[in-house]
Amino acid sequence: MAVPGREQIREAILQYVELPGARFLRALKLTPNAVTLIGFGFTVVAAYLVGSGWLLAGGIVFLLGSGLDLMDGALARLTGKVSPFGALLDSVFDRLGEAALFVGLAFYALGAGFDDSYLLVFIIALFLALIFSQGVSYLRARGEGLGVFSKAGLMTRTERVILLGIGLLIGQIFWVLLLIAAVSCFTLFQRMFTIRRELDQGG
Repeated sequence: MAVPGREQIREAILQYVELPGARFLRALKLTPNAVTLIGFGFTVVAAYLVGSGWLLAGGIVFLLGSGLDLMDGALARLTGKVSPFGALLDSVFDRLGEAALFVGLAFYALGAGFDDSYLLVFIIALFLALIFSQGVSYLRARGEGLGVFSKAGLMTRTERVILLGIGLLIGQIFWVLLLIAAVSCFTLFQRMFTIRRELDQGG
């Protein structure tokens, strides 16, 4: 299922954010792998801020780190340093960064003084969002291992990052976690059956 306008938005991000950012990073003599690790460092700092209860500051740092993550691939293409290990490193630290933020959110919830029933629902929503999000990413990687290259689905990593950032900035992270959990669950099965269809057609 294609989301209307998604490709146009991504093309605009590539044109006006990724490429200018990659050129700036190239001028700083940074390598794509260094940018990947710096972006991860930003996400860990964001997780610490969120866990300490500073959601707005955490949201800003998280979006900055995610912006760097957008640019490592563009920098690799711009400098001719695209490599299988670079792609692997980027993928691994994307997952670790996302997990770190969810750990920060768990610490935030435990220290926020929520009553027991709300805390339980918050933690369940957080774990479901994490599980289904990681499942969606795993399906893409597993599909590629089977020769099917699919980014199908309503809730890809780009949408998750944007929603998490907005949720932190406006202080409505619980509702964002519920949304991510529900739509990521749908996306997981959406992507699974897309990969199955591609495999059946390939057979």
